Parts: sequence; structure tokens; C-alpha cells
Amino acid sequence: MNLKAERGAATRERVLAIATRLFATQGYDDTSIETVLQESGLSRGALYHHYAGKDALFEAVLEATEAAIGDKLLRAVRHIGDPAAALRAGVLTWIELAGDPVIRQIVLIDAPAVLGWERWRALEERHSFGMLKATLGRTGLVPERFVDLHAHMLLAAVNESALLVARGGDQRAALEAVEDFLRRLLRADP
Repeated sequence: MNLKAERGAATRERVLAIATRLFATQGYDDTSIETVLQESGLSRGALYHHYAGKDALFEAVLEATEAAIGDKLLRAVRHIGDPAAALRAGVLTWIELAGDPVIRQIVLIDAPAVLGWERWRALEERHSFGMLKATLGRTGLVPERFVDLHAHMLLAAVNESALLVARGGDQRAALEAVEDFLRRLLRADP
């Protein structure tokens, strides 16, 4: 990689880190490009060289956040041979991860509103939702023809549970209650 490409990659990483922090703490609506420019020290032209605008910057932040989530989920289940046990472990890991303010704000709150449901779902399909659906299909818990439908319903329950835990007063108690519910929901025996 030449020096110019290395500098460009470093600039993109720095801007992503700044934008991630701003989007997570202020939300999409309250984060301005001017603030990103000010904190990054870039000119508007330099920023737009890397990202076409605020929406493109947010989408890049979301992609990076989703990739990090995927890595953590894979690490949590990589040594689990039973698909049903891996599904349960992955879902519970996601619930815990969703308590992170960065993940909660960017992935669960802002992403559907900023990108629109269809675009958000397509991105999710490439990341955690795609993993959920593939794992659910391998469990044998539901007939193949219903995997997509069940994956959507499970994701809705899991995301709603994650928000309840993240916003609850006693997060430990809420997490334990959700974990108990999800263990019962995802048990391998009927």
C-alpha cells in the first residue's frame, strides 16, 4: 500500500472513531457534520472525499459497528458444536452487547430511522441477522420453510428484550429475567 492510501485509510479510521462517538452520545439527529469536521480537523472537501455526506458517514459507522458485533458473536459461539446451544449463546451475547450505549443508539435506535427499514434490514442480513437466520436453520428447531419467518420474530423479541435490559433500572435483574425467558423460548426440546 502506498503512503497516500495509508494516509487515506488512517483518516477514514479516525473519522469513523470520532463519528461513532458522536453518533453514540448525541444521536444521529444531534450530530452535525460541522462537529465532525471540527473534531477531526478535516476540511469539508476532505471529509466528503471519504464520505458523501452525513448519511454515508452514519452507514459506515453502522457497518463498522455491525462488523464488531459479528466478531464478538462469533467468538462467543465458535467452540459450541450444537447449533441450538450456539443459537442460545449467540442470542444471550447479543442481549448483553445491546446494553452498550454505542450499540444501542447506533444499531437499535438510529439505524432503522436513518436508513429506513428495508435498507437497515439488508445491512442486518449481511451481519448479525444473517448469522441468526443461518444458525436457526442449522438447529432443526423449525421447518426450513419457516426459518426466515421465525428468524424475524426471534430478532424482534431479542431486540426488544435488549432494549428493555438496556433501559431498565436494575439491568442485572432485567438481564436475568430476559435470559431465563430466552432459554425457555430457545430450548431444543418441545
